[in-house]
Amino acid sequence: MKTIRVGILGLGTVGSGVVNLLHDQRELIRRRLGAEVVVHRISDRSVHAKKKTAKGVPPDRMGTDAEALISDPEVDIVAELIGGLGDARKHILCAIGKRKPVVTANKAVLAVHGEEIFAAAERAGCPLGFEASVAGGIPIVRNLREGFAADRIESLAGILNGTCNYILSEMTEKGADFEETLKKAQELGYAEADPAFDVDGVDASHKIAILANLAYGTPVDVSGFIVEGIRSVTAADIAFARELGRRIKLIAIARETNGKLDIRVHPAMLPERHPLSQVGGVYNAVAVSGANAGPQVFIGRGAGSAATASAVVGDIIEVARWLRSGGQARLPAAAFLPDQRKRLEVLTPSQMRSSYYVRFAALDRPGVLSRIAGAFGAHEISLMNVIQKGRAGREDHVPLVMLTHEAVEEDMRNALREIARLDVVRPEYAMIRVVPDGMAFV
Repeated sequence: MKTIRVGILGLGTVGSGVVNLLHDQRELIRRRLGAEVVVHRISDRSVHAKKKTAKGVPPDRMGTDAEALISDPEVDIVAELIGGLGDARKHILCAIGKRKPVVTANKAVLAVHGEEIFAAAERAGCPLGFEASVAGGIPIVRNLREGFAADRIESLAGILNGTCNYILSEMTEKGADFEETLKKAQELGYAEADPAFDVDGVDASHKIAILANLAYGTPVDVSGFIVEGIRSVTAADIAFARELGRRIKLIAIARETNGKLDIRVHPAMLPERHPLSQVGGVYNAVAVSGANAGPQVFIGRGAGSAATASAVVGDIIEVARWLRSGGQARLPAAAFLPDQRKRLEVLTPSQMRSSYYVRFAALDRPGVLSRIAGAFGAHEISLMNVIQKGRAGREDHVPLVMLTHEAVEEDMRNALREIARLDVVRPEYAMIRVVPDGMAFV
């Protein structure tokens, strides 16, 4: 029976999960593939402290020289699981340059250097597997590259960061504030000691950039679209959302609108019955709307050793099938043939439209509401709903919440800047985009 040999770069949480899964499921993989898949070599900077975490791999097959692993003629597939940008990019391109298929879970390197890596894979004529780079165990990359190959994607909307979803879910269920909930997430291992990459929306922006690239055949600059995190979401906003029959989620959106790409990451108020509102805890979800297939929702674990390792091993098996076929029927790395890809212009705030939730701390005096409403009206923004709470003790300012009809993003920003300068409100305010009732997808 043929043996497919894998070289593993990185023996961290994901790398050790992949090694152990290949070992534990070797019989199942053999039955499905008709070949043995074995870990031939492992490279990790701290490999000597991690040797006990690699099932079935002899110590003499474990070292620190990544280039030697890539150059080993007996390594058929290279799995890049070290993360980060510099070394990961170098190792991926080196392996592809030697015409070796690569499997990676590295969202950052694909979001930032994806075009270079995709082009290299096409020139070399070898597969590039990156299912694990987005939403862990959810097979969304495979579905966009294969399942929707004959369909036009109308929209993508996802909960793509488990840390943020856990925090917002806990704030919704328990009424806790952001800092308290973040601390709990860190204690449980759901958030890093430095949570910025997650809670500021960067992680989700990398993932939606990859998905938009696959769905629309366009390069995406991760620095070229709106990215907002969840630090500014308060317990008060969560409570008002509940009062309005809504829930707040960090949503990543991509859709083609009149030949341009509407792509962004930000908190959004969703109707309670919206499919993504029902996704709680550390789970991820991706809602895809196809012109012919209609709306579909994919839900699953978005991170963790087991879920991510499952996606990586799935890619390894697919690449092994390609190797067994003699290198036939390779999918384009980025779903579209290289000469059929096109760069879409990204919508600017002057071209984007949404409904909005805004919250001010306003003086409880006659005429205040009319001044604020007048400022909105001057920017052609109409109000749908207003909620005003009474005073708490001797506090002069009271919460004033407004929901608007659909408006141009730039007009909303200009109106809010003008209102913040009024002497009847505090300069701090909250703004969250709102998904209308009855809208199945964002």
